[in-house]
Amino acid sequence: MGLITGLCTFLYHLPQIYKWLLKPYYIASVFMTVAFLLVRKAPGLCEYLATQREDGNSCDFDWRELEILMFLGAIVMMKNRRAITMEQHIGNLFLFSKVANVILFFRLDIRLGILYLALCVAFVMTCKPPLYMGPEYIKYFSDKTIDEELQRDSRVTWIVEFYANWSSDCQSFAPVFADLSLKYNCAGLRFGKVDIGRYGEVSESYRVSTSPLAKQLPSLVLFQEGRELMRRPMVDSKARAVSWTFSEENIIREFNLNELFQKSKKLNKSRGLKEEEEEEEEKSGVQPEEVSDELHSESNNLEPPTESKKDQ
Repeated sequence: MGLITGLCTFLYHLPQIYKWLLKPYYIASVFMTVAFLLVRKAPGLCEYLATQREDGNSCDFDWRELEILMFLGAIVMMKNRRAITMEQHIGNLFLFSKVANVILFFRLDIRLGILYLALCVAFVMTCKPPLYMGPEYIKYFSDKTIDEELQRDSRVTWIVEFYANWSSDCQSFAPVFADLSLKYNCAGLRFGKVDIGRYGEVSESYRVSTSPLAKQLPSLVLFQEGRELMRRPMVDSKARAVSWTFSEENIIREFNLNELFQKSKKLNKSRGLKEEEEEEEEKSGVQPEEVSDELHSESNNLEPPTESKKDQ
């Protein structure tokens, strides 16, 4: 049953995976992932490779190589249990496959191992994973604008992500946060992001560590009236993040997004009614009798209002 579910999930995301694989970063990662397989199976090359097989067939895996590959599969499966997005699943596969390739190449020939390791270093320095460029309702802060924006309107609730572009976890979380902003953003509930890898003062001011050992990236913080109410992940006494899964379901539940959104909709309606009353007062100040008659006649002909898709 699990195999069928995984296959269905793969087929569902196949168009998205196809788009990813067309990007230079993923094309290079695929070749780096299958490098040892290509070398071991390449005709005209595999005959000259060393092997520990009893039959002397150097174009097939020996028992130690199969053991390493099976161990790689187990590690990827364990890591992907906590993966949320397809980017995280593929990223884990690429990362641990490269580690396994380094071990396999060094075991086969130290010269091939050094060459592959040099290629990995060059790949990390030159190829960066593509950033999320999809639709979103997110305001990006700088070190000069974040304090002012959070305190501008006490009626607005902010959910702010503290991130760094170099963090793979932040890159994987970007589409999840963007999707939440598309579903819940309104006048009374706003979504924001600030790159604390770029603005170190913001990192110190809001006590979000950029150290990879602290594992605080990304961090989501809820602000009301300019004050912090909660954050995820929480931080223990040793300034290390408590393990927490950044799934859409967890964020909706922990931050009470549905309740916040309903309150924000009431705020939007009250603002709209107030604006309408002000407009009517301006009109009545010029021609009070004519305006009241027009409003009375129009109210008899108005149809019942229909709810928008967002209200539903």
